[in-house]
Amino acid sequence: MCDEFTAQADDEALIRKGVSRREFAAIGAAVAITACSGGDVSAAARGLVESAVSVKTPDGECDAFFVHPEKGAHPGVIYWPDIAGPRDATKVMARQLAAQGYAVLVVNQYYRGAKAPVLNSLSEWRTPEGQAKIGPLRAQLSSEAIARDAAAHVAFLDAQKAVDRKHGIGTQGYCMGGPFAIRTAAASGRVKAAASFHGGGLVTDRPDSPHRLIAGTQAAYLIAIGRNDDARAPAEKDTLREAARAAGRPAEIEVYAADHGWCVPDAPSYDQVEAERAFQRLLALYATL
Repeated sequence: MCDEFTAQADDEALIRKGVSRREFAAIGAAVAITACSGGDVSAAARGLVESAVSVKTPDGECDAFFVHPEKGAHPGVIYWPDIAGPRDATKVMARQLAAQGYAVLVVNQYYRGAKAPVLNSLSEWRTPEGQAKIGPLRAQLSSEAIARDAAAHVAFLDAQKAVDRKHGIGTQGYCMGGPFAIRTAAASGRVKAAASFHGGGLVTDRPDSPHRLIAGTQAAYLIAIGRNDDARAPAEKDTLREAARAAGRPAEIEVYAADHGWCVPDAPSYDQVEAERAFQRLLALYATL
């Protein structure tokens, strides 16, 4: 989860990189992406169309980033960012997926209080200023609020010419977005595939814990767990596997050889090899849509 445990892991990763937390945050997302992933390729160069869009929800207007292939209609995907929210790094990841033939909606989970970007990089949230920005926005994200938003995002995608409704909708979430992906599947039967990458709070003692919602969904699952998250809570993967088995839902649940946050290119723990492996498993999951 995005907590003090993860902060310690981030600091250890930064020490290995030879920079401090503040120095890494100051680098900025664009430089971090270039350093970690070899740079981004423009949407036009990839044959993609991208735009800033607004999604009407019961609670207001959610600003979002929408990217899809220039031609044709494609399966829709809802992308839930990690705790830092939508930013350049999430756009890079969305373009990468869109280039594989998907219409990707990167949502701003904090829209009730701020437009994106709230922060420019993942490490920025560990600063006092970043935590001061995120804290009040995060407090608004009840499970009920996420369910309302999820249904609105599904409806938005289904209304787009770039989305092929013959296919189911996919959803993916990172860190705090991991459980949001499962809640999205629970909010709409249109969601046929859900992926959580280093998700936090997937197993809790609450009646509406994400693992308890799996039984009410029609989705297949990919749950990719960081090795340090697994070390802290080794029983959670077994609880998730049992929940999926009891629900009769297909689920690939695996601990990766990387630390929490490894999929996101501006994270201190970014691991290019394991991030690519996770991306290939995501494509395999979405091939079932």
